[in-house]
Amino acid sequence: MENEEVNRLKRVTTRFKPNEFLILDNRFKKTRFRKLSEYIRSVLLEKPITVTYRDKSMDEVLEELILLRKELNAIGNNLNQAVRNINSARGHADTRLWVNLLGVINSKLEPSILQIKDQMNKYADIWSRKL
Repeated sequence: MENEEVNRLKRVTTRFKPNEFLILDNRFKKTRFRKLSEYIRSVLLEKPITVTYRDKSMDEVLEELILLRKELNAIGNNLNQAVRNINSARGHADTRLWVNLLGVINSKLEPSILQIKDQMNKYADIWSRKL
């Protein structure tokens, strides 16, 4: 029963001057902790704290990759909508031509789009690990 987690019942309130809190908050933001209370508890109990380094030069690259991923998703959605519309318009003379044309476009675009998305996901994973 030692593994059983006990709720935290004791509370400690501490007041900081604005500049002291700013220092504390800046140190907290450089860690992987999600809550300030977790960070403070780890500092007080002398637990190991992982401080991260963020390469801000990658921010612009990541933002561009995110926009590119959104655009690729939009292209894929538009292509799917066009195919659905063509499939629902069966019976028209040009339908078969458009279906064939969209099939060729889709077969050429889809592998490239998937390859770009996979590469972007790899870059995003590498970048997020550096956080």
